[in-house]
Amino acid sequence: MLKGMEIHFAPETEKKLNDLIAQSGHVSADELVREVVEGYFEELANTQATLNGRYDDLKSGRVKPISSDEIAAYFHEKSAAARR
Repeated sequence: MLKGMEIHFAPETEKKLNDLIAQSGHVSADELVREVVEGYFEELANTQATLNGRYDDLKSGRVKPISSDEIAAYFHEKSAAARR
């Protein structure tokens, strides 16, 4: 397990980080980066769970896949309707 980690950012990224810290009220860059990384991992886990569920739905036959032709026709019609 890592005890600590040092991350180096480009100067422009570091400036953005410092500006965000000042705007958001976070105490430190460490706190903000930790929250961002933890949020990223949580979102990644949620996305993986969603994808697994959708795969299971397809595999079990609970939902049917849509062909690329059907998708193209749908968006073509939607675009045409928006132009009218």
